[in-house]
Amino acid sequence: MSSIHDELLARSMAVMPGGVNSPVRAFKSVGGTPRFIRAARGATLEDVDGRVLLDYIGSWGVAILGHSHPSVTKAISEAALLGTSFGTPTEGEAELAEMIVRLVPSIEVVRLVNSGTEATMSAMRLARAATGRAGIIKFRGAYHGHGDMFLVEAGSGAATLGVPSSPGVPESTASHTLVANFNDLDSVASHFEAQGDQIAAVITEPVCGNMGCIPPEPGFLEGLRTICDDYGALLVFDEVMTGFRVALGGAQERYNVRPDLTTLGKVIGGGLPVGAYGGREDLMRMIAPDGQVYQAGTLSGNPLAVAAGRTTLGILESNPDIFSELEGTGRTLGLGLEALGREYGVPIRWQSSGGMGCPFFSETPVTDWQSSAATDSQAFNRFFHGMLQRDIHLPPSRFEAWFWSTAHSTTDIDRTLTSAKDILAGGLDA
Repeated sequence: MSSIHDELLARSMAVMPGGVNSPVRAFKSVGGTPRFIRAARGATLEDVDGRVLLDYIGSWGVAILGHSHPSVTKAISEAALLGTSFGTPTEGEAELAEMIVRLVPSIEVVRLVNSGTEATMSAMRLARAATGRAGIIKFRGAYHGHGDMFLVEAGSGAATLGVPSSPGVPESTASHTLVANFNDLDSVASHFEAQGDQIAAVITEPVCGNMGCIPPEPGFLEGLRTICDDYGALLVFDEVMTGFRVALGGAQERYNVRPDLTTLGKVIGGGLPVGAYGGREDLMRMIAPDGQVYQAGTLSGNPLAVAAGRTTLGILESNPDIFSELEGTGRTLGLGLEALGREYGVPIRWQSSGGMGCPFFSETPVTDWQSSAATDSQAFNRFFHGMLQRDIHLPPSRFEAWFWSTAHSTTDIDRTLTSAKDILAGGLDA
């Protein structure tokens, strides 16, 4: 790799923490220097050296149609010509909201915001207001954005940097967050048995994507629904990652469990900053100006993001085979990697749901944060750098899911598996 990447990182580090605007981009977990990207199209990125990389980050799940989809970029361009921000209602906002309500089973009313973090923070404020309780339950290793209440035993970038709980979060705030184990209903039930009248909500990614990709065990989501109903708490699905990626109606459609509130992001912005939260009408009507729960945003419903989102969701809705095709791509990747692992004596477990998944370098099942953290980090790091040397761009952390798109071809998958074979055949020992 040319020195231009090192030069750009040094330049960036002089004016930005770590030289990046989101921690996992800094390669702290895997070592080395991140590639600086200047363009992207389809399934590929082009770095500042002009090298073309096959991409499995997809802007962290955003690019379900691939990068720079012509219909999406056209919609953004046309919207920009009319104005980039108005601060007043637009027809496009109503149209995107109507699409979300039509497609996501549990959402009857929705509010557009600017990020997934903003969506989860707002949803939890609403849950507390609706129940009159302060406590929440999250799952060990789960990441729901950087809101204070969520930075307790968080996964993803927080764990990658070895900072599972962040300085600056008051103890009084953290004390209201209880932590359970994903796929372990007993750990949830024990909290309710002890403090059931103080717990406002349980928040979970229905498919975890910030401790690697970990789908729910059969009965787990259904069990959460039952426990919340029994104790009068709300069930909140963080579908910022899974929404419109594991199925058209998100994980709640795929696994047939209805939460009270849902948070969305990534795909619904078509590549531009966006978020949303929605759910039962009686709850959502508590939001100002209909009710007293305050939440506002200058750029909420931004016309460019709304145009990109409407176009993206429109393409997904009009092409119902997309999700079975994404599922098939993941299956081919997974079967291929596991077969290579067996061939070369490297334990690999592939886990996926819809258009997201990842390999774990592990001999034992991976069902929660503890088992994810026990996987072989050194094997992953060597695999990551071997793939990057072959111009295949993977998430730079074993705790991040891979994302693929409709633009990934069978040739791309074959290339990925061929590169993996070369690396595994050479061994992952230091």
